[in-house]
Amino acid sequence: MLNFECDYLEGAHPRILQALIDTNMKKTSGYGNDPYTKRAAQKILDACQCPTGDVHFLVGGTQTNATVINALLRTYEGVIAADTGHISTHEAGAIEAGGHKVLTIPQVDGKLSAAAIADYMQNFLSDASHTHMVQPGMVYVSHPTEYGTLYTKAELEAIRAVCTQYDLPLFLDGARLGYGLAATDTDVTLPVIAENCDIFYIGGTKVGAMFGEAVVTTNRQLIKHFFTTIKQNGALLAKGRMLGIQFDVLFTDDLYMDISKHAIRLAEKLRDTLVQKGYKLFFASPTNQQFVILSNEQLQALQQHVQFSIWEPYDETHTVVRFATSWATTEADLDALLALL
Repeated sequence: MLNFECDYLEGAHPRILQALIDTNMKKTSGYGNDPYTKRAAQKILDACQCPTGDVHFLVGGTQTNATVINALLRTYEGVIAADTGHISTHEAGAIEAGGHKVLTIPQVDGKLSAAAIADYMQNFLSDASHTHMVQPGMVYVSHPTEYGTLYTKAELEAIRAVCTQYDLPLFLDGARLGYGLAATDTDVTLPVIAENCDIFYIGGTKVGAMFGEAVVTTNRQLIKHFFTTIKQNGALLAKGRMLGIQFDVLFTDDLYMDISKHAIRLAEKLRDTLVQKGYKLFFASPTNQQFVILSNEQLQALQQHVQFSIWEPYDETHTVVRFATSWATTEADLDALLALL
């Protein structure tokens, strides 16, 4: 059975496993106070060109989103997000469970626009009863989005300008960030993200690590006692080096970008071949997630041989499905999928 269901099916890149083995019997301080974690943090800040920043390592995406949002918001504040955003749809109410409302607004191809955020804020503030309402306290975006789409540098800059106007911190969910950075023709880089976002994270779980996300605050003063907040949220790993070692490896010799480019190359091969075969794409995705429209008969036949994600109905006789490549997808598996299609 072939599997293109998601991008975190395998364990970890072999170089990470080897590093964990090589350091297994070393004795180090806990909670990220070890030399591997400190070295990884510095490599990340160097890659982001962000000397005033800080880096903290957490285990998973939902945990990271909930911890960051809880740290940034007051009890009466909520987070602005796309109605398709991960925190809005696939995190089991983790943000609301922490006491904060997700304030959803419409998106286009999974993306928020500066204009939509500005309209929301203008409408909110013009309501005479807005002091009785949940106050917008920050903005959340994903790059790539849930639809595999990407922001441009200009779009991030425009959102940044609106956030500055209304004093809203901008938080970027980078669970699949490697695949966004490696996409063809993108003008968004780690330094661009660091310049325009107050806080973001670099996903490892979906991009080669066994587990882990690297949270970057571009100003160390953004969140007071963030370390303590992480612990209060149950997100502090005692054996912190298990995270630090992984990101130290990922940010050595461009491994993070190299393995991300591999996923993009195979996703582009998948997309181009499907178009040549006459398949219709739901929309153009430049990343490792490809959304294809299949007839329900095609879908049922393919399910006998391949695992993939059922995304949403297209019409009464067709369905949108998602195929995801990853750092570990093989050329042979992709060719086998294309033969079936």
